[in-house]
Amino acid sequence: MKRIDKPVLLVVFGASGDLSKRKLIPALYHLAYQNLLPPNFTVIGFARTHYTDEQFRALALEGVREFGSAPLDETIWHWFSQGLFYQTGNYDDLASFKALAECVATLDKQRHTAGNHVYYLATPPSVFHEITTLIHEAGLCAPNPRPESPSAAHCRVVIEKPFGQDLASAQKLNEHLLSLFSEEQIYRIDHYLGKETVQNILVFRFGNGIFEPIWNRNYIDHIQITVAETLGIGDRGGYYDKAGAIRDMVQNHMMQLLSFTAMEPPVVFDPKAVRDQKVNVLRAIRPLKPEEVERSVVRAQYGPGVSDGKEVPGYTSEKGVPADSTTDTYVAWKLEIDSWRWKGVPFYLRTGKALAAKVTEVNIVFRKPPLMLFETMNGDKVPPSNVLTLRIQPDEGIRLSFDAKRPGPSVIIERVAMDFSYREQFGSQPSADAYERLLLDAIAGDTTLFIRRDEVELAWYHVTRVLEGWEAQEQKARKQDKKELVLPKYAAGTWGPKEADELLARDGRYWRNPTSLRLLR
Repeated sequence: MKRIDKPVLLVVFGASGDLSKRKLIPALYHLAYQNLLPPNFTVIGFARTHYTDEQFRALALEGVREFGSAPLDETIWHWFSQGLFYQTGNYDDLASFKALAECVATLDKQRHTAGNHVYYLATPPSVFHEITTLIHEAGLCAPNPRPESPSAAHCRVVIEKPFGQDLASAQKLNEHLLSLFSEEQIYRIDHYLGKETVQNILVFRFGNGIFEPIWNRNYIDHIQITVAETLGIGDRGGYYDKAGAIRDMVQNHMMQLLSFTAMEPPVVFDPKAVRDQKVNVLRAIRPLKPEEVERSVVRAQYGPGVSDGKEVPGYTSEKGVPADSTTDTYVAWKLEIDSWRWKGVPFYLRTGKALAAKVTEVNIVFRKPPLMLFETMNGDKVPPSNVLTLRIQPDEGIRLSFDAKRPGPSVIIERVAMDFSYREQFGSQPSADAYERLLLDAIAGDTTLFIRRDEVELAWYHVTRVLEGWEAQEQKARKQDKKELVLPKYAAGTWGPKEADELLARDGRYWRNPTSLRLLR
């Protein structure tokens, strides 16, 4: 990450909330600690809660101490905190936004931020429409010059997920935003793209000559992408029951991992070229017909059990969840990409709450040799041995497994591995938090790791096809049995329902449940 020299004023809507305290403010302080923020960097917190500037600074300090990754340096904190200000207001009140505009204009002059403004919506999506409308009506964000010159003032709007609830709502939100701002001013954020290990997928693929030639249907049997969490929904039942795993994780995080894994090499490494190739992946996903959804997608809910050493009640027993809820806490999806590179190679995606481990990883399973000279391993039939694991979190790293002969007079085959660990290679130096990278990119105007309109709508298009298939299943159940559809269950602390295992078993494959990346020595 490079230091930003152009001064900027950042307005955080929802500054009194959890996201600001836990993520945004600590990330900004760590950027200051690394001397990456521009001179006179200024933050205005905006929320309904009444705070003075000093109270907001105290809240920020509390967040840095509790959640920050950098030690508190009094000199750096003094410089950083003197740029923190607060404005109380309502998200649907034009007078509040006019008062904010006056505050922005005053600080712009006092702190010489030259009209460079970034507006960050760290708020629930229910107020996106009101906030962006009033930003426009209050004159807070004028169109950027096109093309944007290095010396010209800029204005940008950063919007958190979830970006819509289905294709129609995402399109409606996009149309609203584009009636107020240009596409170049809109930064749709997915914090997964700020993770070092996600960005490293591109470096690993396109920076090493030995992998790209075999990254295709001729050598790869299938690919598995797993995003697993050990926690249940806790006290988020009211929100989660309206979203489910497919909206909460698949539409955004998992589609991004899929795009990075499957995309073609960009002609140059710039925002447009990279995002064009990601969009091409989403275009090439084979759409599911409603009648195909039941065979290609498994959804389930966790039942009672023990996960991560803690008792977890069943999903429908959680606070805020209706007893007859059909919301998914687990999704497994077999999808195919109809392109020259990937035709015939299935991608298996799975995500869930209350699973056996907290892990995110991509497993590339290579084909067996055309002639298996060594058919068994210790008497058992040899499964595909060459698996490349890209561990996104935790224990970040890369592992390649292969077969080797155990020393001795007999030919005994043993599975071994080569592995790379971020921690072992780069020491205890913490990697940048995802929000650090994305905040710095938004300030700098680098859109590479942000999501374009066509990208978010294509992801929603495929997810909406699944949602429509599920709705058809529920209607069918109501007509036949006059009852609500009952989803498959899995015990908390396991790897999911048996139906997900059967999804792969029909193809003669099985889930590769994550293990430690460390090679046993």
